Amino acid sequence: MTMTLDRRRFLSLTAAASTLPFAGRMARAATPFAFQASWINDAEFTGYFVAADKGYYTDEGLDLAYASGGPDVIPESTLIAGKADMTLTTPDTTIKAITEQGAPFKIIGAQYQKNPIGIVSLAKNPINSPKELIGKTLAVPPVNVISVEAMLKMNGIDRDKVNIVPYAYDPTPLIKGEIDASLDFTTNVPFTIEQAGEKATSFLLYDFGFTIFNDTVVVTEETLKAKRKEIVAFLKASAKGWTENFKDTTVYPPQFADSWFKGTGRSIENEVYFNTAQKPLMEAPGGIFSMSEEAIEANIKALAAVGIAAKREHFDTTVMEEVG
Repeated sequence: MTMTLDRRRFLSLTAAASTLPFAGRMARAATPFAFQASWINDAEFTGYFVAADKGYYTDEGLDLAYASGGPDVIPESTLIAGKADMTLTTPDTTIKAITEQGAPFKIIGAQYQKNPIGIVSLAKNPINSPKELIGKTLAVPPVNVISVEAMLKMNGIDRDKVNIVPYAYDPTPLIKGEIDASLDFTTNVPFTIEQAGEKATSFLLYDFGFTIFNDTVVVTEETLKAKRKEIVAFLKASAKGWTENFKDTTVYPPQFADSWFKGTGRSIENEVYFNTAQKPLMEAPGGIFSMSEEAIEANIKALAAVGIAAKREHFDTTVMEEVG
């Protein structure tokens, strides 16, 4: 699970990406299809695990190879290297690769309609809106400072009125009261804080103007032409897996304790919390992975606020129209 990654080394790492190992084939079917996840195996990908275990990909005629991600994996590079047919990433990194490096990518869907990053604070000292950040100390990962600054500007808040300090993805300073809030994943970190004996509260950047997707579904233009049928099949099976998962968010994480989630160092209780918290961020009137025209326009506007020149042509909704 990544907030966003520095892609300046993007093209230089494509050679390294060719050595990334894929997990063993999960099902033997007619057509191989390789999928690169954006992070290690956690609840963020539960729907895919459900689809795999229940044979939904096999039913769609796919022989799926699933590769987990991690801090050293740049998802887009696996596409360029030809090691994956599809990946999940963030719209800012994909569109920067398109506009600055000429990368032949298309965004064809969005797992998260609302990006799960947000401002997390303690319930005993709550920060519930951007205006409540005035005069407070906010810890932000350096790569995300520009997003926070954009959100502050959208809400009429002078950047100098918020003390922004570096954040190392560790809620300990917040728990100890050394900072007032941090930018982190609202689907996960509140659970960690609660395990330390404190209650957390949060709000999404999305709900205050920074309206971007997360875990956008990305393919190359060449793959979209050559494997369109398989791409549609993958998205159908995956959406079915997510729909099954969301019938009861407590059911599947325990079933994956000794398989998909084994060795991650995270508790199943954490995964259940995560799985439950992400449901409202993924649901949309058009279904899982859909991208409405309004949502695309909101992404373009938000990305423009951080200097990324997104265009409607970077998003292709025709694949999801076929998924139905």
